[in-house]
Amino acid sequence: MSHAISQYKYKEKNGERMSDDRVQADIRKYALQNAVFFKGTANPKAVVGKILGENPEYRARSSELASLVESIVSEVNSMGLDMQAKALQEIDPALAVKEKKERVYELPELKGAENGVTARIAPGPSGPLHIGHTRVSVLNDEYVKRYGGKLTARFEDTNPEKIEPDAYDMISEDLDWLGVKIHDKVIQSDRFEIYYDHTRELIEKGKGYVCTCAADSWRLLKEETRACPCRDLPLPTQLERYDRLLSGGYGDGEAVAVIKTDIAHPNPALRDFVALRIVSHPHPLKGSKYCAYPMMNLSVAIDDHLMGMTHVIRGKDHLNNTFKQEYIFDYFGWKKPQYFHYGLVNIPDAVLKTSLIKEGIRNGDYTGWDDVRTGTVRAMGRRGIRPEAVRRYWVECGMKAVDVQFSWDNLYGMNRDVIDGTSNRYFFVPDPVRYDIEGIDSLEGKAPLHPDHPERGYREYFLDGSKTVFISEADSKTFSEAKKIRLKDLCNLDYATPAKYAGNDVSVLKSGVRAVQWTSRKSVGAELLMPDGSILKGLAEDALIAEKGDTVQFERIGFARIESKTDGIRAVFSHR
Repeated sequence: MSHAISQYKYKEKNGERMSDDRVQADIRKYALQNAVFFKGTANPKAVVGKILGENPEYRARSSELASLVESIVSEVNSMGLDMQAKALQEIDPALAVKEKKERVYELPELKGAENGVTARIAPGPSGPLHIGHTRVSVLNDEYVKRYGGKLTARFEDTNPEKIEPDAYDMISEDLDWLGVKIHDKVIQSDRFEIYYDHTRELIEKGKGYVCTCAADSWRLLKEETRACPCRDLPLPTQLERYDRLLSGGYGDGEAVAVIKTDIAHPNPALRDFVALRIVSHPHPLKGSKYCAYPMMNLSVAIDDHLMGMTHVIRGKDHLNNTFKQEYIFDYFGWKKPQYFHYGLVNIPDAVLKTSLIKEGIRNGDYTGWDDVRTGTVRAMGRRGIRPEAVRRYWVECGMKAVDVQFSWDNLYGMNRDVIDGTSNRYFFVPDPVRYDIEGIDSLEGKAPLHPDHPERGYREYFLDGSKTVFISEADSKTFSEAKKIRLKDLCNLDYATPAKYAGNDVSVLKSGVRAVQWTSRKSVGAELLMPDGSILKGLAEDALIAEKGDTVQFERIGFARIESKTDGIRAVFSHR
Protein backbone atom coordinates (compact mmCIF):
# COMPACT_ATOMS: atom_id res chain seq x y z
CA MET A 1 0.00 0.00 0.00
CA SER A 2 1.45 3.39 -0.99
CA HIS A 3 1.86 6.25 1.46
CA ALA A 4 -0.79 8.19 -0.49
CA ILE A 5 -3.34 5.41 -0.05
CA SER A 6 -2.67 5.31 3.66
CA GLN A 7 -3.90 8.90 3.95
CA TYR A 8 -7.36 7.56 3.12
CA LYS A 9 -7.69 4.77 5.63
CA TYR A 10 -11.45 5.15 5.87
CA LYS A 11 -14.20 7.34 4.58
CA GLU A 12 -17.88 7.74 5.32
CA LYS A 13 -20.38 7.21 2.50
CA ASN A 14 -24.08 6.48 2.80
CA GLY A 15 -23.53 5.60 6.45
CA GLU A 16 -20.96 2.89 5.62
CA ARG A 17 -17.23 2.78 6.28
CA MET A 18 -15.14 2.21 3.16
CA SER A 19 -11.64 0.69 3.10
CA ASP A 20 -8.55 1.70 1.10
CA ASP A 21 -9.41 -0.96 -1.47
CA ARG A 22 -12.70 0.77 -2.21
CA VAL A 23 -10.93 4.11 -2.71
CA GLN A 24 -8.57 2.54 -5.21
CA ALA A 25 -11.47 0.74 -6.89
CA ASP A 26 -13.36 4.00 -7.41
CA ILE A 27 -10.29 5.69 -8.87
CA ARG A 28 -9.54 2.76 -11.14
CA LYS A 29 -13.16 2.57 -12.27
CA TYR A 30 -13.28 6.21 -13.32
CA ALA A 31 -9.80 6.09 -14.82
CA LEU A 32 -10.87 3.16 -17.01
CA GLN A 33 -14.07 4.94 -18.00
CA ASN A 34 -12.22 8.13 -18.92
CA ALA A 35 -9.64 6.16 -20.89
CA VAL A 36 -12.29 4.25 -22.87
CA PHE A 37 -14.14 7.47 -23.66
CA PHE A 38 -10.95 9.20 -24.86
CA LYS A 39 -9.25 6.57 -27.02
CA GLY A 40 -7.11 4.90 -24.38
CA THR A 41 -5.72 7.86 -22.47
CA ALA A 42 -7.31 8.88 -19.17
CA ASN A 43 -6.93 12.42 -17.88
CA PRO A 44 -5.88 12.46 -14.16
CA LYS A 45 -7.54 15.82 -13.58
CA ALA A 46 -10.85 14.51 -14.89
CA VAL A 47 -10.63 11.50 -12.59
CA VAL A 48 -9.80 13.70 -9.58
CA GLY A 49 -12.78 15.91 -10.42
CA LYS A 50 -15.07 12.87 -10.58
CA ILE A 51 -13.86 11.54 -7.21
CA LEU A 52 -14.09 14.92 -5.49
CA GLY A 53 -17.54 15.50 -6.97
CA GLU A 54 -18.80 12.34 -5.29
CA ASN A 55 -16.67 12.71 -2.15
CA PRO A 56 -16.25 16.38 -1.18
CA GLU A 57 -14.70 15.34 2.13
CA TYR A 58 -11.50 14.51 0.19
CA ARG A 59 -10.93 18.15 -0.73
CA ALA A 60 -8.92 18.74 2.45
CA ARG A 61 -6.34 16.25 1.18
CA SER A 62 -6.66 16.80 -2.55
CA SER A 63 -2.89 16.82 -3.11
CA GLU A 64 -2.51 13.31 -1.67
CA LEU A 65 -5.54 12.17 -3.70
CA ALA A 66 -4.01 13.61 -6.86
CA SER A 67 -0.83 11.61 -6.24
CA LEU A 68 -2.80 8.40 -5.89
CA VAL A 69 -4.84 9.16 -9.01
CA GLU A 70 -1.67 9.85 -11.02
CA SER A 71 -0.31 6.45 -10.04
CA ILE A 72 -3.47 4.52 -10.95
CA VAL A 73 -4.07 6.49 -14.17
CA SER A 74 -0.53 5.77 -15.29
CA GLU A 75 -1.17 2.05 -14.79
CA VAL A 76 -4.49 2.23 -16.66
CA ASN A 77 -3.00 4.16 -19.58
CA SER A 78 -0.37 1.49 -20.08
CA MET A 79 -3.01 -1.20 -20.64
CA GLY A 80 -4.15 -0.33 -24.17
CA LEU A 81 -7.70 0.48 -25.24
CA ASP A 82 -8.87 -3.11 -25.74
CA MET A 83 -7.78 -4.18 -22.27
CA GLN A 84 -9.25 -1.01 -20.77
CA ALA A 85 -12.61 -1.67 -22.41
CA LYS A 86 -12.59 -5.29 -21.22
CA ALA A 87 -11.72 -4.29 -17.66
CA LEU A 88 -14.45 -1.65 -17.61
CA GLN A 89 -16.99 -4.16 -18.90
CA GLU A 90 -16.08 -6.51 -16.05
CA ILE A 91 -16.62 -3.75 -13.47
CA ASP A 92 -19.89 -2.39 -14.88
CA PRO A 93 -20.98 -2.54 -18.55
CA ALA A 94 -23.17 0.54 -18.03
CA LEU A 95 -20.06 2.64 -17.41
CA ALA A 96 -18.90 1.95 -20.96
CA VAL A 97 -21.91 3.79 -22.41
CA LYS A 98 -21.15 7.46 -22.84
CA GLU A 99 -24.06 9.58 -21.74
CA LYS A 100 -24.87 12.42 -24.06
CA LYS A 101 -26.98 15.37 -23.01
CA GLU A 102 -29.84 15.56 -25.43
CA ARG A 103 -30.24 19.03 -26.81
CA VAL A 104 -33.82 20.24 -26.93
CA TYR A 105 -34.90 21.55 -30.32
CA GLU A 106 -38.14 23.48 -30.02
CA LEU A 107 -39.88 26.30 -31.84
CA PRO A 108 -41.23 29.34 -29.98
CA GLU A 109 -44.88 29.35 -29.01
CA LEU A 110 -47.28 30.05 -31.86
CA LYS A 111 -49.69 32.91 -31.33
CA GLY A 112 -53.34 31.96 -31.52
CA ALA A 113 -52.70 28.22 -31.47
CA GLU A 114 -54.42 27.48 -28.16
CA ASN A 115 -57.31 25.67 -29.87
CA GLY A 116 -55.19 23.87 -32.43
CA VAL A 117 -53.63 24.65 -35.78
CA THR A 118 -55.05 24.17 -39.25
CA ALA A 119 -52.21 24.74 -41.69
CA ARG A 120 -51.04 23.84 -45.16
CA ILE A 121 -47.98 23.38 -47.26
CA ALA A 122 -48.34 24.27 -50.92
CA PRO A 123 -45.83 22.54 -53.20
CA GLY A 124 -45.86 23.19 -56.92
CA PRO A 125 -45.44 19.82 -58.68
CA SER A 126 -42.60 20.83 -60.98
CA GLY A 127 -40.31 18.22 -59.45
CA PRO A 128 -39.49 16.61 -56.09
CA LEU A 129 -38.77 18.69 -53.00
CA HIS A 130 -35.34 20.19 -52.41
CA ILE A 131 -33.67 21.14 -49.13
CA GLY A 132 -35.11 24.66 -49.26
CA HIS A 133 -38.68 23.34 -49.47
CA THR A 134 -38.23 21.34 -46.30
CA ARG A 135 -38.27 24.45 -44.11
CA VAL A 136 -41.93 25.32 -44.58
CA SER A 137 -42.86 21.64 -44.37
CA VAL A 138 -41.05 21.14 -41.07
CA LEU A 139 -42.27 24.35 -39.43
CA ASN A 140 -45.92 23.69 -40.23
CA ASP A 141 -45.64 20.05 -39.23
CA GLU A 142 -43.96 20.91 -35.93
CA TYR A 143 -46.72 23.29 -34.91
CA VAL A 144 -49.58 20.99 -35.94
CA LYS A 145 -48.03 18.14 -33.97
CA ARG A 146 -47.41 20.40 -31.00
CA TYR A 147 -50.84 21.96 -30.73
CA GLY A 148 -52.97 19.40 -32.52
CA GLY A 149 -54.93 20.06 -35.66
CA LYS A 150 -54.66 19.35 -39.36
CA LEU A 151 -51.99 19.75 -42.02
CA THR A 152 -52.98 19.76 -45.69
CA ALA A 153 -50.68 19.23 -48.65
CA ARG A 154 -52.15 21.39 -51.39
CA PHE A 155 -50.64 20.79 -54.81
CA GLU A 156 -50.72 24.14 -56.56
CA ASP A 157 -50.68 22.94 -60.15
CA THR A 158 -52.17 25.96 -61.93
CA ASN A 159 -49.11 26.51 -64.13
CA PRO A 160 -49.39 23.61 -66.61
CA GLU A 161 -46.19 24.47 -68.49
CA LYS A 162 -44.05 23.66 -65.43
CA ILE A 163 -45.72 20.52 -64.13
CA GLU A 164 -43.76 17.26 -63.86
CA PRO A 165 -46.43 14.50 -63.79
CA ASP A 166 -44.39 12.25 -61.47
CA ALA A 167 -43.92 15.10 -58.99
CA TYR A 168 -47.28 14.53 -57.26
CA ASP A 169 -46.07 11.13 -56.05
CA MET A 170 -42.46 12.20 -55.53
CA ILE A 171 -43.46 15.09 -53.28
CA SER A 172 -45.68 12.81 -51.21
CA GLU A 173 -42.79 10.38 -50.83
CA ASP A 174 -40.44 13.20 -49.84
CA LEU A 175 -42.87 14.38 -47.16
CA ASP A 176 -43.13 10.83 -45.83
CA TRP A 177 -39.32 10.66 -45.66
CA LEU A 178 -39.27 13.93 -43.72
CA GLY A 179 -41.74 12.54 -41.21
CA VAL A 180 -44.29 15.21 -42.09
CA LYS A 181 -47.78 14.00 -41.16
CA ILE A 182 -50.23 14.95 -43.90
CA HIS A 183 -53.90 14.67 -42.97
CA ASP A 184 -55.36 15.67 -46.33
CA LYS A 185 -54.18 16.13 -49.91
CA VAL A 186 -55.79 18.61 -52.28
CA ILE A 187 -55.02 19.23 -55.96
CA GLN A 188 -55.94 22.69 -57.17
CA SER A 189 -56.62 21.60 -60.74
CA ASP A 190 -59.60 19.69 -59.30
CA ARG A 191 -61.07 22.96 -58.01
CA PHE A 192 -61.18 25.25 -61.03
CA GLU A 193 -64.99 25.58 -60.93
CA ILE A 194 -64.72 26.84 -57.35
CA TYR A 195 -62.27 29.55 -58.40
CA TYR A 196 -64.48 30.49 -61.35
CA ASP A 197 -67.55 30.91 -59.15
CA HIS A 198 -65.74 33.13 -56.67
CA THR A 199 -64.23 35.26 -59.42
CA ARG A 200 -67.69 35.78 -60.92
CA GLU A 201 -68.95 36.86 -57.51
CA LEU A 202 -66.10 39.36 -57.16
CA ILE A 203 -66.95 40.85 -60.54
CA GLU A 204 -70.60 41.09 -59.54
CA LYS A 205 -69.52 42.88 -56.33
CA GLY A 206 -67.61 45.41 -58.42
CA LYS A 207 -64.31 44.11 -57.06
CA GLY A 208 -63.11 42.57 -60.29
CA TYR A 209 -63.09 43.09 -64.04
CA VAL A 210 -62.01 41.54 -67.31
CA CYS A 211 -59.24 43.41 -69.10
CA THR A 212 -58.46 43.06 -72.80
CA CYS A 213 -55.69 45.66 -72.89
CA ALA A 214 -52.20 44.66 -74.00
CA ALA A 215 -50.26 43.41 -70.96
CA ASP A 216 -47.50 46.02 -71.29
CA SER A 217 -50.05 48.81 -71.60
CA TRP A 218 -51.95 47.61 -68.52
CA ARG A 219 -48.76 47.46 -66.45
CA LEU A 220 -47.66 50.92 -67.61
CA LEU A 221 -50.99 52.42 -66.59
CA LYS A 222 -50.64 50.84 -63.14
CA GLU A 223 -47.16 52.28 -62.75
CA GLU A 224 -48.64 55.68 -63.54
CA THR A 225 -51.50 55.08 -61.03
CA ARG A 226 -54.04 55.26 -63.82
CA ALA A 227 -56.88 52.78 -64.34
CA CYS A 228 -57.15 50.92 -67.61
CA PRO A 229 -60.30 51.62 -69.69
CA CYS A 230 -61.67 48.15 -68.91
CA ARG A 231 -61.78 48.73 -65.16
CA ASP A 232 -65.08 50.59 -64.99
CA LEU A 233 -67.04 49.04 -67.84
CA PRO A 234 -70.66 48.26 -66.89
CA LEU A 235 -71.38 44.96 -65.16
CA PRO A 236 -73.23 43.33 -68.10
CA THR A 237 -70.18 43.94 -70.28
CA GLN A 238 -67.89 42.54 -67.61
CA LEU A 239 -69.96 39.38 -67.22
CA GLU A 240 -70.22 38.91 -70.98
CA ARG A 241 -66.45 39.17 -71.23
CA TYR A 242 -66.06 36.79 -68.30
CA ASP A 243 -68.24 34.12 -69.89
CA ARG A 244 -66.25 34.46 -73.09
CA LEU A 245 -62.97 34.14 -71.12
CA LEU A 246 -64.11 30.86 -69.52
CA SER A 247 -65.45 29.39 -72.76
CA GLY A 248 -62.27 29.87 -74.77
CA GLY A 249 -63.32 32.99 -76.65
CA TYR A 250 -59.94 34.63 -76.09
CA GLY A 251 -56.47 33.46 -77.04
CA ASP A 252 -53.34 33.47 -74.88
CA GLY A 253 -52.64 36.98 -73.61
CA GLU A 254 -55.84 38.47 -75.07
CA ALA A 255 -57.73 38.80 -71.79
CA VAL A 256 -57.30 38.45 -68.02
CA ALA A 257 -59.64 38.63 -65.05
CA VAL A 258 -58.35 41.21 -62.56
CA ILE A 259 -58.95 41.89 -58.86
CA LYS A 260 -59.42 45.56 -58.03
CA THR A 261 -57.38 47.10 -55.25
CA ASP A 262 -56.23 50.71 -54.81
CA ILE A 263 -54.92 51.85 -58.17
CA ALA A 264 -52.97 54.59 -56.37
CA HIS A 265 -51.52 52.31 -53.68
CA PRO A 266 -48.01 53.47 -52.67
CA ASN A 267 -46.75 49.94 -53.30
CA PRO A 268 -47.02 49.38 -57.08
CA ALA A 269 -47.04 45.60 -56.55
CA LEU A 270 -50.39 45.87 -54.75
CA ARG A 271 -52.25 47.79 -57.42
CA ASP A 272 -54.81 45.71 -59.34
CA PHE A 273 -53.59 42.12 -59.79
CA VAL A 274 -54.46 39.31 -62.20
CA ALA A 275 -56.82 36.60 -60.99
CA LEU A 276 -57.26 34.43 -64.13
CA ARG A 277 -55.27 34.17 -67.35
CA ILE A 278 -55.66 32.26 -70.61
CA VAL A 279 -53.40 29.22 -71.07
CA SER A 280 -53.66 27.02 -74.15
CA HIS A 281 -50.99 24.57 -72.96
CA PRO A 282 -52.63 21.26 -71.97
CA HIS A 283 -52.61 20.30 -68.31
CA PRO A 284 -50.94 16.92 -67.46
CA LEU A 285 -53.99 15.89 -65.41
CA LYS A 286 -56.83 17.81 -67.09
CA GLY A 287 -55.71 17.94 -70.69
CA SER A 288 -57.45 20.78 -72.54
CA LYS A 289 -60.56 20.83 -70.36
CA TYR A 290 -59.79 24.35 -69.08
CA CYS A 291 -58.37 27.43 -70.76
CA ALA A 292 -58.74 29.94 -67.89
CA TYR A 293 -56.14 29.32 -65.21
CA PRO A 294 -56.23 30.87 -61.73
CA MET A 295 -53.25 32.85 -60.54
CA MET A 296 -51.75 31.94 -57.18
CA ASN A 297 -53.20 34.79 -55.13
CA LEU A 298 -56.76 34.03 -56.21
CA SER A 299 -56.67 30.26 -55.67
CA VAL A 300 -54.66 30.46 -52.45
CA ALA A 301 -56.95 33.00 -50.79
CA ILE A 302 -60.07 31.03 -51.70
CA ASP A 303 -58.59 27.71 -50.60
CA ASP A 304 -57.17 29.09 -47.34
CA HIS A 305 -60.67 30.25 -46.42
CA LEU A 306 -62.61 27.19 -47.58
CA MET A 307 -60.12 24.84 -45.91
CA GLY A 308 -60.30 26.75 -42.66
CA MET A 309 -56.67 27.73 -42.34
CA THR A 310 -55.93 29.24 -38.95
CA HIS A 311 -52.24 29.88 -39.56
CA VAL A 312 -50.23 30.52 -42.71
CA ILE A 313 -46.48 30.09 -42.23
CA ARG A 314 -44.24 30.99 -45.15
CA GLY A 315 -41.24 33.07 -46.22
CA LYS A 316 -41.26 36.85 -46.24
CA ASP A 317 -40.95 36.77 -50.03
CA HIS A 318 -44.73 36.21 -49.83
CA LEU A 319 -45.42 39.46 -47.97
CA ASN A 320 -46.90 41.19 -51.03
CA ASN A 321 -48.89 38.05 -51.78
CA THR A 322 -50.31 38.16 -48.26
CA PHE A 323 -51.45 41.75 -48.77
CA LYS A 324 -53.08 40.82 -52.08
CA GLN A 325 -54.83 37.81 -50.59
CA GLU A 326 -56.14 39.95 -47.73
CA TYR A 327 -58.05 42.06 -50.30
CA ILE A 328 -59.99 38.94 -51.30
CA PHE A 329 -60.66 38.03 -47.67
CA ASP A 330 -61.95 41.54 -47.03
CA TYR A 331 -64.16 41.60 -50.13
CA PHE A 332 -65.91 38.41 -49.02
CA GLY A 333 -65.95 39.34 -45.33
CA TRP A 334 -63.95 36.25 -44.39
CA LYS A 335 -61.94 35.84 -41.20
CA LYS A 336 -58.26 35.92 -42.03
CA PRO A 337 -55.75 33.35 -40.84
CA GLN A 338 -52.78 34.51 -38.81
CA TYR A 339 -49.83 35.08 -41.12
CA PHE A 340 -46.20 34.45 -40.19
CA HIS A 341 -43.30 35.27 -42.48
CA TYR A 342 -39.82 33.96 -41.78
CA GLY A 343 -36.64 35.31 -43.34
CA LEU A 344 -35.25 34.21 -46.66
CA VAL A 345 -32.53 31.59 -46.81
CA ASN A 346 -29.65 31.47 -49.25
CA ILE A 347 -28.48 27.92 -49.92
CA PRO A 348 -24.99 27.91 -51.44
CA ASP A 349 -23.24 25.09 -53.30
CA ALA A 350 -26.40 23.27 -54.36
CA VAL A 351 -28.37 22.85 -57.56
CA LEU A 352 -31.98 23.43 -56.55
CA LYS A 353 -33.84 24.65 -59.63
CA THR A 354 -36.01 21.82 -60.91
CA SER A 355 -35.84 23.00 -64.52
CA LEU A 356 -32.04 22.78 -64.46
CA ILE A 357 -32.07 19.35 -62.84
CA LYS A 358 -34.71 18.11 -65.29
CA GLU A 359 -32.66 19.34 -68.22
CA GLY A 360 -29.54 17.74 -66.72
CA ILE A 361 -31.33 14.40 -66.39
CA ARG A 362 -32.58 14.64 -69.96
CA ASN A 363 -29.06 15.42 -71.22
CA GLY A 364 -27.44 12.67 -69.17
CA ASP A 365 -25.53 15.13 -66.98
CA TYR A 366 -27.39 13.93 -63.88
CA THR A 367 -28.22 10.32 -63.07
CA GLY A 368 -31.67 11.20 -61.75
CA TRP A 369 -33.52 13.30 -59.19
CA ASP A 370 -31.37 11.75 -56.47
CA ASP A 371 -28.06 12.73 -58.07
CA VAL A 372 -25.77 13.66 -55.16
CA ARG A 373 -24.69 16.88 -56.90
CA THR A 374 -28.19 18.29 -56.45
CA GLY A 375 -29.92 19.60 -53.36
CA THR A 376 -33.05 17.47 -53.64
CA VAL A 377 -34.48 15.68 -50.64
CA ARG A 378 -33.85 12.46 -52.52
CA ALA A 379 -30.17 13.29 -52.84
CA MET A 380 -30.03 14.04 -49.10
CA GLY A 381 -31.53 10.66 -48.28
CA ARG A 382 -29.21 8.90 -50.68
CA ARG A 383 -26.21 10.45 -48.96
CA GLY A 384 -27.34 9.30 -45.53
CA ILE A 385 -28.62 12.65 -44.28
CA ARG A 386 -31.34 11.79 -41.78
CA PRO A 387 -34.70 13.55 -41.73
CA GLU A 388 -34.19 14.14 -38.00
CA ALA A 389 -31.15 16.29 -38.80
CA VAL A 390 -33.06 18.31 -41.42
CA ARG A 391 -35.85 18.84 -38.92
CA ARG A 392 -33.45 19.93 -36.18
CA TYR A 393 -31.79 22.38 -38.52
CA TRP A 394 -35.00 24.21 -39.40
CA VAL A 395 -36.36 24.13 -35.86
CA GLU A 396 -33.17 25.75 -34.64
CA CYS A 397 -33.36 28.27 -37.48
CA GLY A 398 -36.89 28.97 -36.30
CA MET A 399 -39.32 31.63 -37.46
CA LYS A 400 -37.08 34.68 -37.31
CA ALA A 401 -37.71 37.34 -39.94
CA VAL A 402 -34.00 37.88 -40.58
CA ASP A 403 -32.47 36.41 -43.72
CA VAL A 404 -30.01 33.56 -43.17
CA GLN A 405 -27.24 31.75 -44.98
CA PHE A 406 -27.77 28.01 -44.99
CA SER A 407 -24.84 26.17 -43.40
CA TRP A 408 -24.09 22.72 -44.74
CA ASP A 409 -21.54 22.30 -41.94
CA ASN A 410 -24.26 22.86 -39.34
CA LEU A 411 -26.56 20.37 -41.03
CA TYR A 412 -23.74 17.83 -41.19
CA GLY A 413 -22.98 18.43 -37.51
CA MET A 414 -26.60 17.72 -36.60
CA ASN A 415 -26.61 14.65 -38.82
CA ARG A 416 -23.40 13.48 -37.14
CA ASP A 417 -25.18 13.67 -33.79
CA VAL A 418 -27.97 11.50 -35.19
CA ILE A 419 -25.90 8.80 -36.92
CA ASP A 420 -22.66 8.66 -34.96
CA GLY A 421 -23.95 6.31 -32.28
CA THR A 422 -25.38 3.83 -34.80
CA SER A 423 -22.60 3.96 -37.40
CA ASN A 424 -20.06 1.21 -36.93
CA ARG A 425 -16.44 1.84 -37.94
CA TYR A 426 -14.61 0.20 -40.81
CA PHE A 427 -11.52 0.70 -42.95
CA PHE A 428 -11.78 1.84 -46.56
CA VAL A 429 -8.57 2.21 -48.56
CA PRO A 430 -8.83 4.30 -51.76
CA ASP A 431 -6.23 3.76 -54.48
CA PRO A 432 -4.66 0.82 -52.63
CA VAL A 433 -0.93 0.04 -52.65
CA ARG A 434 0.24 -3.45 -51.68
CA TYR A 435 2.81 -4.18 -48.97
CA ASP A 436 4.07 -7.59 -47.91
CA ILE A 437 5.35 -7.84 -44.34
CA GLU A 438 8.27 -9.89 -43.09
CA GLY A 439 9.87 -10.32 -39.68
CA ILE A 440 7.00 -12.14 -37.94
CA ASP A 441 5.17 -15.40 -38.53
CA SER A 442 1.65 -14.06 -38.04
CA LEU A 443 -0.21 -10.92 -36.99
CA GLU A 444 -3.30 -10.56 -34.84
CA GLY A 445 -5.37 -7.55 -33.93
CA LYS A 446 -8.86 -6.32 -33.30
CA ALA A 447 -10.77 -3.08 -33.30
CA PRO A 448 -14.18 -2.24 -31.82
CA LEU A 449 -17.06 -1.89 -34.23
CA HIS A 450 -17.82 1.29 -32.31
CA PRO A 451 -15.48 2.89 -29.74
CA ASP A 452 -18.39 3.98 -27.53
CA HIS A 453 -20.16 0.62 -27.73
CA PRO A 454 -17.72 -2.24 -27.03
CA GLU A 455 -20.70 -4.49 -26.38
CA ARG A 456 -21.26 -4.62 -30.16
CA GLY A 457 -18.10 -6.60 -30.60
CA TYR A 458 -14.92 -6.27 -32.62
CA ARG A 459 -13.47 -6.64 -36.09
CA GLU A 460 -10.81 -9.30 -35.58
CA TYR A 461 -7.73 -9.61 -37.77
CA PHE A 462 -5.42 -12.55 -38.34
CA LEU A 463 -2.70 -12.48 -40.97
CA ASP A 464 -0.34 -15.36 -41.69
CA GLY A 465 1.34 -16.76 -44.77
CA SER A 466 2.27 -13.82 -46.99
CA LYS A 467 1.00 -11.26 -44.46
CA THR A 468 -0.09 -8.84 -47.17
CA VAL A 469 -1.76 -5.50 -46.49
CA PHE A 470 -2.99 -2.60 -48.61
CA ILE A 471 -2.76 1.07 -47.69
CA SER A 472 -3.83 4.12 -49.67
CA GLU A 473 -1.55 5.70 -52.22
CA ALA A 474 -1.35 8.85 -50.09
CA ASP A 475 -0.38 6.86 -46.99
CA SER A 476 2.13 4.90 -49.05
CA LYS A 477 3.83 8.16 -49.96
CA THR A 478 3.93 9.14 -46.29
CA PHE A 479 5.40 5.73 -45.44
CA SER A 480 8.17 6.08 -48.01
CA GLU A 481 9.06 9.52 -46.67
CA ALA A 482 8.74 8.92 -42.92
CA LYS A 483 10.14 5.37 -43.07
CA LYS A 484 7.74 4.19 -40.38
CA ILE A 485 3.97 3.87 -40.00
CA ARG A 486 1.50 2.16 -37.74
CA LEU A 487 -1.21 -0.08 -39.18
CA LYS A 488 -4.07 0.96 -36.94
CA ASP A 489 -5.04 -1.72 -34.41
CA LEU A 490 -2.43 -4.14 -35.79
CA CYS A 491 1.31 -3.29 -35.69
CA ASN A 492 4.11 -0.91 -36.64
CA LEU A 493 6.11 -1.17 -39.87
CA ASP A 494 9.51 0.03 -41.04
CA TYR A 495 9.79 1.00 -44.68
CA ALA A 496 11.47 -1.57 -46.91
CA THR A 497 10.58 -4.03 -49.66
CA PRO A 498 9.01 -6.10 -48.19
CA ALA A 499 8.00 -3.92 -45.21
CA LYS A 500 9.57 -4.87 -41.85
CA TYR A 501 7.56 -5.70 -38.77
CA ALA A 502 8.52 -3.16 -36.08
CA GLY A 503 6.58 -4.30 -33.02
CA ASN A 504 3.21 -3.22 -31.66
CA ASP A 505 4.05 -0.36 -29.32
CA VAL A 506 1.34 2.27 -29.71
CA SER A 507 3.55 4.85 -28.01
CA VAL A 508 5.23 5.44 -31.39
CA LEU A 509 2.26 7.67 -32.17
CA LYS A 510 3.54 10.15 -29.60
CA SER A 511 6.72 10.57 -31.66
CA GLY A 512 4.71 11.53 -34.75
CA VAL A 513 4.35 8.16 -36.47
CA ARG A 514 1.18 8.15 -38.54
CA ALA A 515 -1.53 5.56 -37.92
CA VAL A 516 -3.16 4.49 -41.18
CA GLN A 517 -6.14 2.37 -42.11
CA TRP A 518 -5.45 -0.75 -44.09
CA THR A 519 -7.02 -3.89 -45.49
CA SER A 520 -5.81 -7.43 -45.98
CA ARG A 521 -6.17 -10.00 -48.73
CA LYS A 522 -9.67 -10.69 -47.39
CA SER A 523 -10.81 -7.21 -48.37
CA VAL A 524 -13.54 -6.55 -50.94
CA GLY A 525 -13.64 -4.10 -53.81
CA ALA A 526 -15.38 -0.86 -52.90
CA GLU A 527 -16.49 2.41 -54.48
CA LEU A 528 -17.31 5.62 -52.64
CA LEU A 529 -19.47 8.15 -54.50
CA MET A 530 -18.46 11.67 -53.49
CA PRO A 531 -20.71 14.79 -53.39
CA ASP A 532 -19.10 16.19 -56.54
CA GLY A 533 -20.01 13.04 -58.47
CA SER A 534 -16.49 11.61 -58.49
CA ILE A 535 -15.91 8.03 -57.36
CA LEU A 536 -13.13 6.83 -55.05
CA LYS A 537 -12.25 3.24 -55.89
CA GLY A 538 -10.46 0.99 -53.44
CA LEU A 539 -10.79 -1.82 -50.92
CA ALA A 540 -12.87 -2.22 -47.77
CA GLU A 541 -12.81 -4.68 -44.90
CA ASP A 542 -14.72 -7.85 -45.68
CA ALA A 543 -16.51 -7.49 -42.31
CA LEU A 544 -18.54 -4.72 -43.96
CA ILE A 545 -20.47 -7.36 -45.92
CA ALA A 546 -22.14 -8.51 -42.69
CA GLU A 547 -22.96 -4.95 -41.50
CA LYS A 548 -26.70 -4.56 -40.95
CA GLY A 549 -26.81 -0.79 -40.62
CA ASP A 550 -27.07 1.44 -43.67
CA THR A 551 -24.63 4.10 -42.44
CA VAL A 552 -21.05 3.53 -41.35
CA GLN A 553 -17.99 5.59 -40.67
CA PHE A 554 -14.93 4.93 -42.79
CA GLU A 555 -12.15 5.82 -40.38
CA ARG A 556 -10.19 8.95 -41.33
CA ILE A 557 -12.54 9.51 -44.30
CA GLY A 558 -16.03 10.15 -43.01
CA PHE A 559 -19.56 8.84 -42.74
CA ALA A 560 -21.11 7.01 -45.65
CA ARG A 561 -24.33 5.27 -46.57
CA ILE A 562 -24.05 1.73 -47.92
CA GLU A 563 -26.00 1.61 -51.15
CA SER A 564 -25.18 -1.85 -52.45
CA LYS A 565 -23.25 -4.99 -51.49
CA THR A 566 -23.64 -6.75 -54.81
CA ASP A 567 -20.29 -7.37 -56.52
CA GLY A 568 -18.42 -5.46 -53.83
CA ILE A 569 -19.36 -2.44 -51.79
CA ARG A 570 -20.92 0.70 -53.22
CA ALA A 571 -21.27 3.53 -50.72
CA VAL A 572 -22.23 7.20 -50.88
CA PHE A 573 -20.22 9.74 -48.90
CA SER A 574 -22.24 11.70 -46.34
CA HIS A 575 -19.82 14.08 -44.63
CA ARG A 576 -16.92 14.04 -42.21
